[in-house]
Amino acid sequence: MRLANFIGGSFAPPRSGAYLDDIDPSTEEVIAETPDSDERDVDDAVQAAKGAFPSWSRTPAAERSKLLLTLADLIEKNFDELAELEAKDSGKPLELARMLDIPRAVANFRFFATAILHEASEAHITDTTAINYTLRQPLGVVGLISPWNLPLYLLSWKIAPAIAAGNTCIAKPSELTPLTAQRLAELSLDAGIPPGVINIVHGLGGKAGRALTCHDGVAAISFTGGTVTGAAVAANAAPRFKKLSLELGGKNPTIVFADADLNDAFRTTIRAAFWNQGEICLCGSRIFVEEPVYEKFVEGFVRAAKELRIGEDIGALISAAHLEKVLGYIELAKEEGGTIAAGGHRIDRKGYFVAPTVITGLGCECRVLREEIFGPVVTITPFRDEAEAVAFANSTRYGLSASVWTRDLSRAHRVAAAVESGTVWINTWLLRDLRVPFGGMKESGVGREGGFESLRFFTEPKNVCVKI
Repeated sequence: MRLANFIGGSFAPPRSGAYLDDIDPSTEEVIAETPDSDERDVDDAVQAAKGAFPSWSRTPAAERSKLLLTLADLIEKNFDELAELEAKDSGKPLELARMLDIPRAVANFRFFATAILHEASEAHITDTTAINYTLRQPLGVVGLISPWNLPLYLLSWKIAPAIAAGNTCIAKPSELTPLTAQRLAELSLDAGIPPGVINIVHGLGGKAGRALTCHDGVAAISFTGGTVTGAAVAANAAPRFKKLSLELGGKNPTIVFADADLNDAFRTTIRAAFWNQGEICLCGSRIFVEEPVYEKFVEGFVRAAKELRIGEDIGALISAAHLEKVLGYIELAKEEGGTIAAGGHRIDRKGYFVAPTVITGLGCECRVLREEIFGPVVTITPFRDEAEAVAFANSTRYGLSASVWTRDLSRAHRVAAAVESGTVWINTWLLRDLRVPFGGMKESGVGREGGFESLRFFTEPKNVCVKI
């Protein structure tokens, strides 16, 4: 299969004529060729988006809503095909793609399609001399860069609010997982989305992605990915005064107090640690357990980790390079004095599979507890009291999410307030409401997405003052 860029409502080969191999992580076989695009392809997409913007921005919200709902219906109609493409492209279990990725893509388009129908304007009375009201107007052409771990899920999380708000967009999906982006482009045509409203340019981050973040015709960049790449995106965008939203890495703590429902905690923390083979920025990769129940928790957690089925519960890592990175951190854990309580090795079969790995015996000063691994690797560390639990949770440069397990409601609120994370779950994990703000603190990001936060990001507020 040879993919193409989607520009101005048509599919076009890359200007360079060059392509990249798209590899199925579970078989290590080439399944497609992806355009190796450059600044020429990005400029073509920007021009198409600029041409479509005036008409699309003036399209009534009700009509934009109708088109987005039609696209959501088409994603749902092609549910099985999209789930299979996602699983094949990313290495994740098919059942997970069916349970998480595709339903969330449908929900994203439906949510933002209807959210724009409930817009309200702020008004301010200045004594008796003037009335001020606020317009929120689309920015123009926006750049959307999404990662490989949740390809369609996170691509739709950006495209839906961007175009719902009246912008036109250029999306740059990961070159490692291009298949569902290609299919989304086809479905957008079937839905009647006008040419140039959605443009998709494939290629490498250092080439196509950089061209997008540097292009003077792009008003804003929404990026989800690693912290190092996010810093490069910011360096490109900031001197050009682009609006910027960065959702970056995480090293998320799970805090289990002795009074927690341990059975529920076992089930959920296993999922939080190993879902999508640990390749979710919200995964709970650092587990801190209060000393009275530490041994019991480790025993149960290790047993559950060993029962996970490779290929069904645990998928393949995205690439050979990422596999080596994850294995390198497992070796580092041994060098730092950690004990491998479960897993710790590559599975002897075709594909980039690593056994679910549980590490004990390491302190928060160790690199394995401070740096994002992004794989099926979790550490478990005991703590003495609430203050130490909070200190351990806050001991990294990241601050994306956290989970707190306790039956003590007062403690739950205290710890949630003290932990430096953009999202804190109490006695649960990954329970998402699309209306709430989402994003991270510290090196986990800049800005918030979700609900009206996304619509605010993709619009420019303008105050209008009318003298009475």
